[in-house]
Amino acid sequence: MRRKLQVLLIDEEGLLRDGLCAMINLEEGFAIGGVISGATAVPTVSLPTDPDLIIADFGAAAVRRHETVTAARARWPNIPILVLTFQRDDAAIESALRAGVDGYLLKTDRRAELLNALRSVADRKRYISPSIFDRVVNGFVSQRAQTKRTDPDGLSEREREVMKLIAQGFRTREIAVQLSVSHKTVEKHRTNLMRKLGLRTAAAVAAYAISNGYLRL
Repeated sequence: MRRKLQVLLIDEEGLLRDGLCAMINLEEGFAIGGVISGATAVPTVSLPTDPDLIIADFGAAAVRRHETVTAARARWPNIPILVLTFQRDDAAIESALRAGVDGYLLKTDRRAELLNALRSVADRKRYISPSIFDRVVNGFVSQRAQTKRTDPDGLSEREREVMKLIAQGFRTREIAVQLSVSHKTVEKHRTNLMRKLGLRTAAAVAAYAISNGYLRL
């Protein structure tokens, strides 16, 4: 039998957390490996095994958001983090993506989207709630894109090409084929553009590309 991926859930105690645990344990391939209430417990929590992925609640307090992601990244730097939240405002989305999370899921999304998100981040793919993409494209992106594009981002044309393909979900080898360059060349462009933009994940790259008018959905 295939081993179930262990999920660490970081969320406040309550019925919603209990329900989420029950839901995840019912999904094929996933199991709750640990539950903690907040960032302060991350450094000291004892788990049977390191988590395969982390679900972190994003509450209303901005400080707590950053503390949770920072603490999780410090202890498990290579473990993907999926944010689960009611927060759908611009500031919350931007702060999460810039903090380096791998996915952003709304608590109002359907159960099927939870499974999609879990599978995506477990496979090292980006995931952003479709409802957020819709809101971004139809809302604040159209209002902010022109003003943001006037500010130079320091990217070369090739780096912008790579950025667009990353934002569309293509992997490094697929990008290399499309651009007729080597895998190492794409990796170099990827590293450079993320450094220049101060971004840490493909999800953050996607958000940047959309909000600056580089990607049309």
